[in-house]
Amino acid sequence: MRLYRPGHTLVPVTDTRTDIRTDRLLLRRWREADLAPWAAMNADPAVREHLGDLLTPEQSAASVENFRAEFDERGYGWWAVEVVATGTFIGFAGLDLVDDYMPFDGIEIGWRLARSAWGHGYATEAAFATLAFGFRTLGLPEILAVTTAGNHRSQAVMRRIGMTRDPAEDFDDPSEPEGPLRRCVLYRLRAADFRPAGTAADSQAG
Repeated sequence: MRLYRPGHTLVPVTDTRTDIRTDRLLLRRWREADLAPWAAMNADPAVREHLGDLLTPEQSAASVENFRAEFDERGYGWWAVEVVATGTFIGFAGLDLVDDYMPFDGIEIGWRLARSAWGHGYATEAAFATLAFGFRTLGLPEILAVTTAGNHRSQAVMRRIGMTRDPAEDFDDPSEPEGPLRRCVLYRLRAADFRPAGTAADSQAG
């Protein structure tokens, strides 16, 4: 069963100068200097708890090449996230096509931050900016978010940015074997229901 009901043809963004500035963050294209801290994130069991195996430095570098290629092709994707005040790379946030093997399709929002960046509201701030880009620039009618049933931190951010979940749409990830990563939840937000925010005052938890 397809859970996503598309009603919009997505037009690729031709202008890829899509850096986004928020109160405290810069969502930007990836740089070579990001590779080492990105690899360190992907070798951290806490960061990878709801994602699966740890990644080698080579796997992390390959993922960045994929991110860059997708951005060049579509004009959007996973931005590197930087703290403006310090210039520190802290992870990624952005939009991507839902994987083909999922039981629904559409565009999903996501984020992943280094453990040192948790608890400052950065995920919420980056997510609000990403939603605004998706709805205003891409003209999406709806944005989805997916995570494991046990990832309560990410689900809290999803609720904080206005997304809602219907438990009837919970599903098993067909790419995962039996275990804690298989059961997943699906959150949705329609463009008509989006309420822009995304400043530090919105949350100090995400």
